[in-house]
Amino acid sequence: MSDNIKRRDFLKGAATGVGIGLLGAMGLYSYSPMRKSHFQKAERKMADIGVCKSIKVTNISETSWFENAVLMGDIKGAGGLLVNQYDYNWPPFGNGKGLGKGSYEDGMAKIKHLLPDRLDEAWKIIEANCVNVDNAGGYAALIELEQMDGAKRKFLLDSGWSYKWTEECFKREGIDKMLENKEIEALFFSHEHFDHYWGLPVTLKYDPEITIYIPEGFYPEGLQYIKDCGHKGKLITVKPGLQKIIPGMSSYVFAIPIICRVYGEQSLYFNVADKGLVSVTGCCHQGIIRFAETAYNEIKYENDNCHGIYGGLHISPFDDWDPKYDDLVISLGKYGFERIGCNHCTGVLCAKKFITAGYPVIEGTAQYRSKDKAYLGNGDTITFG
Repeated sequence: MSDNIKRRDFLKGAATGVGIGLLGAMGLYSYSPMRKSHFQKAERKMADIGVCKSIKVTNISETSWFENAVLMGDIKGAGGLLVNQYDYNWPPFGNGKGLGKGSYEDGMAKIKHLLPDRLDEAWKIIEANCVNVDNAGGYAALIELEQMDGAKRKFLLDSGWSYKWTEECFKREGIDKMLENKEIEALFFSHEHFDHYWGLPVTLKYDPEITIYIPEGFYPEGLQYIKDCGHKGKLITVKPGLQKIIPGMSSYVFAIPIICRVYGEQSLYFNVADKGLVSVTGCCHQGIIRFAETAYNEIKYENDNCHGIYGGLHISPFDDWDPKYDDLVISLGKYGFERIGCNHCTGVLCAKKFITAGYPVIEGTAQYRSKDKAYLGNGDTITFG
């Protein structure tokens, strides 16, 4: 081999090394605190939401549907992600006319007289008139807040989708008895999507008087559904922005459009004594970075520390992967969360990337049809504080 060739190889290798080094440096710089020097400094509002002693979240169900391929086939067959969700002919709003030909009015006319008490009878009608009934699951979580004086208060976040699946999960976790005994003081809906909202009659079967919080932006069908399901309690529509609920707990509504003709998402923030911020979300359509940045800009929390996050983080809900998702995985790390319980629309692949990156993911047991231990799965719990 001649000296000329060796020199060319050396120069080529050196140039490649420098190029990779520059790209690496640019990439690292993008995720470093130094990049913030280019941004206008935001003035933090530091709203005082009070403080609580601890938070415990029980995952009642994170499995909104059982097969991604079936759900995506339905969405594609009905006309895509912008179709009105009440028209898919999914349970419970089936009229027997097939995929994409449903309507709220047709479906409700068949089952309204059975809600909320006779759900078994309603479900038989639903099975006969809806598409892919067995693919419906649902998302719901129980939140237990311990006040500084030791008193405990319970809240539901979302109420699932399938009446049959949701009731099974409620009974498994004892939610039915808690509702009957009025131990759960309010039901917060993250948003109007089928898998978080359409199981409402299951909650109302056991406590029709429960207070309900919905984010502003529900469509007429969604508002009518609350009445048709037999709700007799207080309904609170939460406007966009921060809403203090009780000491240490606040709601925040993000005014955003969401697929399947839904608008607005409500998430929850908690301030845990000596620990810091805990963020709880249903689906996080606002994005995890906006979710975390909103807390930073709006709320004062203990030690200025991001302690924990729970719920669907909406990075890879159908377990596909795009290189831009890696940016989200890297970006989440800069907030320094100390306990992460993720599931639902986070994506199992994403949860595994969190673990590989060394994030403090609290793994689950993969029971009750949750698919992987990387998820804090159905029946699993996580505590903060």
